Amino acid sequence: MNYEQLLAPIKSFLQTDTPDEWVEVAKQPESLQVLLTDHLICELKAAQTAMWLIRKYAVDKKSGEELLNWLQPYEKFVYRKEGTLDSLAEKLKFSKAIVPKSSSPIGQDLIDKMVLLIKEELHHFYQVLEIMEARNIPYDNITAGRYAKGMMTNVRTHEPAILIDKLICGAYIEARSCERFAKLAPHLDDELCKFYVSLLRSEARHYQDYLTLAEQVAGGDISDRIKFFGEVEAELIASPDDDFKFHSGLPA
Repeated sequence: MNYEQLLAPIKSFLQTDTPDEWVEVAKQPESLQVLLTDHLICELKAAQTAMWLIRKYAVDKKSGEELLNWLQPYEKFVYRKEGTLDSLAEKLKFSKAIVPKSSSPIGQDLIDKMVLLIKEELHHFYQVLEIMEARNIPYDNITAGRYAKGMMTNVRTHEPAILIDKLICGAYIEARSCERFAKLAPHLDDELCKFYVSLLRSEARHYQDYLTLAEQVAGGDISDRIKFFGEVEAELIASPDDDFKFHSGLPA
């Protein structure tokens, strides 16, 4: 399957394309450090989101603690600049048994999908860091863009609506990442182009996994919420944004 086939359902899911003006800024050599740094942090945040969902809705306390330990070295690297490529490589694998809560009707499915997602996001984090180190691009902390917060502020405040909305937000964030990898790839050097194309397959599945889980939790039609968050997401992507990031809007 070529990546145009992979992108077709994503393009129909998203309500707007990435503006050409964003691509123009993103492809400039001087944007590469911010782009890769933000991409690195986005991979961690995606893993953290999946981790939060598993710990809150699907597992017992001991399993939750094992999962936290898995993520800790990556968080220490991003927030405290502690660790190296070699020390992170040792933490890529996760082999502990994860026990679902007996009270969680979608517990096992949520665990299966989100543990796989975390494994892939941490592997991508490692790959981005490898690329940065090979190019002598230092890791420096940067401020968060408005995108994810702009999505999450619209999440409802009661269950199961909170979980449904967060899963839908997760689907949009993954789908937008996938669309941006495809938009950027042709404008980058061979190594980065191949890397971004390689990410498309897993990112495409991630958005579908989030939607499947949201539908399971709702036990009915969620098209209204999908449409609502699609409108919020499109507004964030198409409106002026003076903070260039991987998921930022129209360059102001």
